[in-house]
Amino acid sequence: MSEENKGYQLRIVTPERVFYEGEVEMVEFNTTEGQIGVLPGHIPMTVIVKPGILTITEPDGVKEAALHAGFAEILQDKITILAEIIEWPEEIDESRAESALQRAKERLERRDSHTDLARAETALQRAMARIEVLK
Repeated sequence: MSEENKGYQLRIVTPERVFYEGEVEMVEFNTTEGQIGVLPGHIPMTVIVKPGILTITEPDGVKEAALHAGFAEILQDKITILAEIIEWPEEIDESRAESALQRAKERLERRDSHTDLARAETALQRAMARIEVLK
C-alpha cells in the first residue's frame, strides 16, 4: 500500500451523537446486498445498512459495535455512516438483548395476521447483532 493510501476517514453519526470519528484501515458491515469490506480507494457508492456487526480496523487494533440500520456513503478517502442506532458492547444490556431476541423469535413463530414479518425479522437481526457483539 502506498504511503498516501494507508487509511481513510470514518465518521459515524446517529441522531443523538457523533459515535465515531477517526482514521481507519478498513471497515466491515452488513448491507441489504450482503456484507461489505471497505478499504482505502474503494469505488464510490452509497449503500443501505442492514443490522449486524460493524468491525473497525484501526492502525492499532480492531473495534466492534452493533450497527442496526442506516446509510453509508463510501468515497475513496472517507466513509460516512448515518446510523439509526449503533452501540459499543459496553452500552448493551445483555439481559434486555436476550429478552428482545426471545420476543422476536416468538413473533416469527406465531406468524398470525397481526404479525408484521419484516419488523419481526429486523427485530431478530438487531437482537442477534447485540448479542453477537458481546461475545
